[in-house]
Amino acid sequence: MSFRLRVLGLVMLVAVSATAATLWLVLRQASRQIDESGAAAATLDRVTAELTDYGRRHGTWEGVRDLVVRLGEQTGQRIHLVTESGLVLVDTDREDRPHEAVRPLGTVFGYVNPRPTLDLSRVDADPAAVTAKELYRYRTGVRFAACLTRRGVEPIQTPGQYGVPDFAVGPNDAVDPRLSRSCTDQAHESEQASTTDLVEIERACAEDSGTEQRNYCLTEAFNARIAEVAPEPARVILGFGDDGGRALVVGPLLAAAAGVAAVAIIATALLSHRVLRPIGILTTASARLGRGDLTSRVPVRGNDEIATLARSFNRMADSLQRGEERQRRLVADVAHELRTPLANLRGYLEALSDGVIEPDSELFASLHEETVLQQRIVDDLQDLALAEAGSLAYHRTGVDLAELLETCRTTHGANADAAGVTLTVSAEPVIVHADPDRLRQVVGNLITNALRATGRGGQVTLTLRRDGESAVIRVADTGSGIAPDALPYVFDRFWRGDSARGRKTGGSGLGLAIVRQIVTDHGGAIRVASELGTGTTFTITLPIPRR
Repeated sequence: MSFRLRVLGLVMLVAVSATAATLWLVLRQASRQIDESGAAAATLDRVTAELTDYGRRHGTWEGVRDLVVRLGEQTGQRIHLVTESGLVLVDTDREDRPHEAVRPLGTVFGYVNPRPTLDLSRVDADPAAVTAKELYRYRTGVRFAACLTRRGVEPIQTPGQYGVPDFAVGPNDAVDPRLSRSCTDQAHESEQASTTDLVEIERACAEDSGTEQRNYCLTEAFNARIAEVAPEPARVILGFGDDGGRALVVGPLLAAAAGVAAVAIIATALLSHRVLRPIGILTTASARLGRGDLTSRVPVRGNDEIATLARSFNRMADSLQRGEERQRRLVADVAHELRTPLANLRGYLEALSDGVIEPDSELFASLHEETVLQQRIVDDLQDLALAEAGSLAYHRTGVDLAELLETCRTTHGANADAAGVTLTVSAEPVIVHADPDRLRQVVGNLITNALRATGRGGQVTLTLRRDGESAVIRVADTGSGIAPDALPYVFDRFWRGDSARGRKTGGSGLGLAIVRQIVTDHGGAIRVASELGTGTTFTITLPIPRR
């Protein structure tokens, strides 16, 4: 796997882990809050319903403590009941935990209104008279219920026709008749009070002409006149104050963060080990290579960037080793090429100096020929060194390759005739941008080698054709050919086709190496194909400049 993909995978793993942990925590917290909110809402509904029923049935908040304490025990919640005017009726923490610190108030609260709602929508008679009558009934009834409550008797409540309840003693309660008469007397209002209420109500709502407006006014008048006897609306607050911060629990967040950090650290450690280990091996191998150990290589595993780097290092080491080996072979080949002729020259010169042999023109001609050969080897070595170093001078211009091949045929025609070989040219006009002298050197070298390899009666053919954006030159002979196992070494320095490495048939052994370098410097390529007993073909490809 690619190193880039590994890093991307690590980042995605951390991101997905963090996102999943965060999502899990959010869902967990939200689910808990929803559950708690639902439970709190249900508890609040139950508490407010029972408190409202108590206030309506008893006509007072007296005695509500026992109910609130019982509800607090059943729900497990702190219940704080306070009237609109700010009077605290009951607080379960203060009632049940007198010797413990009072917990802060919770955040869940509801509204408790035990007062009745007058409904005049179904009134057929005078609404004001009905309002005065219902006001009288409620005030006397609620006083009666409050009196019973103070005496320890549980009153009952039955709904009235217009929303105002009736109060009475339960049928199963054994109540002293004197107690009932006493509470009735305390609750009784005079008829004059009822008449006064009717007059005041009619006066207050006289200006309201519409039915809905008049009914609304009468209802407000009813509410205002029952306030002095009805239990005051209150607010109930639920919840444990010290659990008010449960919206975000730190423990799971820290655990999730630690888990994500652990995953990131482990994955990073594994990835860094996977990266740093081969880098350490590469560093050690490069240090050995720098000290001259060209055999140093690194193992390659996988196909990621680190493996690509390792392969590049191994190829570089192979190239350096091959270059070192070529340099050593070059020194050995140069020494071999120069040792024998120089030893011959030294022997003849010492013999002439000692008077062992007599100087004559034939001896001097032989010595001169040998010196010229050594000079040619040195010149070829210099040209090859300059070419490989990129310092060989080229004077490029437009060159007609067909004309160049004809010139080469004319130059080497005499040698071909002397060797009994037919030298022919088949060319179409092709212009390239090159150094004409160097190209003549290339073609001339190939013709010379072909004439040496071709026996009498053979043929050497020069062909030129255009192939797309390239010019293709072929030098083909019908000579002895080259063995297949020798073809890879044709362009090596000092390679010769004959195993005896003779100069009469093998030249200096540098020509083809120089040819390849010159062709390469011109942006072209050269290849060879040969078959023993049939002949050899060298193919040169040169780029044609665009006009």
